[in-house]
Amino acid sequence: MNRQLIRALVAAGTLLLLAVLVFVGKAWYDSRLPETYNVMEYGAPDYGGGPAPSHDHERGRTSVRDLGGPTGVADVRIELTARKAEIRLDSGEKVDALTFNGQVPGPEIRVKRRDLVEVTLLNEDIDRGVAIHWHGVDVPNREDGVAGVTQDAVLPGGRYTYRFRADQLGTFWYHSHQDSASQVARGLYGVFVIEPRARPATLDLSVPVHTFGGKRVFGTSDGLVRRPVAAGREVRLRVVNTDDVRRDLFLRGTPFRVLAIDGVDLKDPGLLEAVKLPLGAGGRYDLGFTMPSSAVSLGDLGSRAGIVFGPPAGVESPPVDPATQFDPAAYGAGWTNGEPLDRFDRHFTIEIGRKLGFLNGRPGYHWSLNGKLFPDVPMPVVRKGELVKITFVNHSGALHPMHLHGHHVLVVSRNGEAVKTPWWVDILDVGADERYDVVFRASNTGIWMLHCHNLPHAGAGLVTHLTYDGVTTPFRVGGHAHNHPE
Repeated sequence: MNRQLIRALVAAGTLLLLAVLVFVGKAWYDSRLPETYNVMEYGAPDYGGGPAPSHDHERGRTSVRDLGGPTGVADVRIELTARKAEIRLDSGEKVDALTFNGQVPGPEIRVKRRDLVEVTLLNEDIDRGVAIHWHGVDVPNREDGVAGVTQDAVLPGGRYTYRFRADQLGTFWYHSHQDSASQVARGLYGVFVIEPRARPATLDLSVPVHTFGGKRVFGTSDGLVRRPVAAGREVRLRVVNTDDVRRDLFLRGTPFRVLAIDGVDLKDPGLLEAVKLPLGAGGRYDLGFTMPSSAVSLGDLGSRAGIVFGPPAGVESPPVDPATQFDPAAYGAGWTNGEPLDRFDRHFTIEIGRKLGFLNGRPGYHWSLNGKLFPDVPMPVVRKGELVKITFVNHSGALHPMHLHGHHVLVVSRNGEAVKTPWWVDILDVGADERYDVVFRASNTGIWMLHCHNLPHAGAGLVTHLTYDGVTTPFRVGGHAHNHPE
């Protein structure tokens, strides 16, 4: 090979290397987020086959500041103070936690349906700030508690007041949506229950399930606790998964019913026995049974923690067969609120995958939405009153609990087949290689997060926003307010 050819090959290789470096450098540079930004400045508007904004769109803009809760005298007033504290689990183990009112879980909040609720959040010493998201409660947008989207984070010494009408019924929860992956894991969460005006005469118990330092905790117990319950008493257990991953729960020792999912009562729920209850991150099951004369156990197939109901010396029942599991798609009668399921104003596809590239300057194999990395992700746009369909497709190889703020959605098909019993959720586990269709009425104007509730996944870019046409936010991520919702 002569020298001229060698020089030509070296020159060509050098040019190719330079081109690759320029391409990679540009990709790195373009991926970097500024120190402060408005979430509406990024993403690609997706109109789902519906009309784009009209020419007078600018004149019709609404700020999230204008989408607050009702005025008037509150029926319920509560103060929650976020502070650092050392808590002690039932085993005696101590945990450095973030708390509401010095406890983990935070105080259980129970209100009556149609109560006007006022909650004042104070931050005593959480350096990065706090906010409260009312998970599953379809609050007005300004009350949604997402730092950098619907409010600024509450910094030490600050306060913020949330006001909303409790128009739903069921089991919900509240948690910080500032630096949420860390703050929820460390204890900034609690149960929120909306009861009927006349409460039934049952034992009604909330059971948040969490993990501290690898130990599963039912409430504050990291072991097996016993709770006396008289035979014949009706029991309702409100089980809340406050972790980032699915938990395989069980209730054994008696037939039972799944009375509600994500705060929505099921229609004609049948009796179940000895089944595994997969409960996704952020999800809730209300379980009902009549207490027998022998023991009933609530537990987790992945740990020894749990609760035994019944006589102090009651004998635990045999183990649950993990191969048999509860499936809401074939349980009860199903219901649709009268919504048509064959005509939609907009149809969006959210395809979850993985992609090599840069996320805010960090190279890696990142989560993607429709083949794009955050913040260049699709941003669904709707108008109030429209019937909307979303198709979730998961090609990422991992499970993702997808959560839409401010709305419940009706699950109507799985893997291309209509489900036997559609059910309502505010968070849906979409497994690897699964496909779900959900529908909802766009009835709650605002800018709403749509994200994976495995919160580290959201912090790693698995997040977008469903926006109502014409709505804007004055709040910014980062900046002097230190807003970091995930």
